[in-house]
Amino acid sequence: MMSMAPPGIRLGCRTIRVGDENLLLPEEQRAVTTRDLEARRASGAARHLARDLMVEFGHPAVAIGRGPFGQPIWPAGFRGSLAHDRVMAVAAIVPGPADVSLGIDVEPAEPLPDDALPLVMTAGDDLGSASRHLAGRILFAAKEAIYKAVHPLDGVILSHDDVVVSLSAACGRTRAGRVISIYWCTGPRIVVLAIPSAP
Repeated sequence: MMSMAPPGIRLGCRTIRVGDENLLLPEEQRAVTTRDLEARRASGAARHLARDLMVEFGHPAVAIGRGPFGQPIWPAGFRGSLAHDRVMAVAAIVPGPADVSLGIDVEPAEPLPDDALPLVMTAGDDLGSASRHLAGRILFAAKEAIYKAVHPLDGVILSHDDVVVSLSAACGRTRAGRVISIYWCTGPRIVVLAIPSAP
């Protein structure tokens, strides 16, 4: 997974473990208000990863807050994204100004349920040569990552119909015309990284 990111972007992954809820710093504990233990545990794992990545860039391991839409609030000079499923947490960060953004998503390496694919896939989506077994799940993760990457820039809530993805070209395009490059791996989990192109 680490090798899929372009230069300058750091990625991390971690299996979520019992006790990871205790990795939340006091400020993060106040921001992550859910009482659901699994959600707090996953959030602790993802934020711990992101703080470690900050340290790799020479930045102190500071708290990562939570915005009104659940998005992470990064310290000045950093942009990034967090995600988790029930097993793994992932994080992506990059130094940069406010017009830089990333999105990441993680999903199990399993087929998307048959009844979910029509809700995710549009007529314009191109699955390319992706494994038929996993193509729907990769597409789902790509659209989730794209939403996370685009929302901080445009402030628009996107549905799956608002994004067209080409796995062949490794990119997506929003209804508003924003182009996003995507990078992915499929093992041991499906992880998709989305990076909007400069306008």
